[in-house]
Amino acid sequence: MPNTYTQLYIHCVFAVKFRQATLHPEWEERLHIYIAGIVKNNGHKLIAINSVADHLHLFMGLNPKQSISDIMRLVKGDSSEFVNKQILTKKKFNWQEGFGAFSNSRSQIDDVVHYIQNQKEHHLKRTFKEEYIKMLKDYEVEYDEKYIFQELMN
Repeated sequence: MPNTYTQLYIHCVFAVKFRQATLHPEWEERLHIYIAGIVKNNGHKLIAINSVADHLHLFMGLNPKQSISDIMRLVKGDSSEFVNKQILTKKKFNWQEGFGAFSNSRSQIDDVVHYIQNQKEHHLKRTFKEEYIKMLKDYEVEYDEKYIFQELMN
């Protein structure tokens, strides 16, 4: 649409199903590159991506032609299929339902990028659950813990 100007920075966080430590350093870069392609091919700008064993952070400049839910559905669905077709794990790979999406201003870009780049060091001190709940509280997002953390059923 002519005369439409936006500046939308979105930090998305999503977990491996049941928060299992399935993402491995040997192939995480391949996964990041694949997800970067999905983001770019849908008209968004990838700013940062990183993961640890049980979750992934994605920071992008969002194109308003596509909703956050739509791009996240594609990222999670297509990347799950990629992991499974490449047989990168012994068990079937899936992301957990849902995601966190947090808006940031231009002045916060460097801080968010630094935060995402340092995930491995960050998680030596804090679990994903602790991190995620802190993010929800910091952004004043109402939540019900029973819906955001699916646990593996024995």
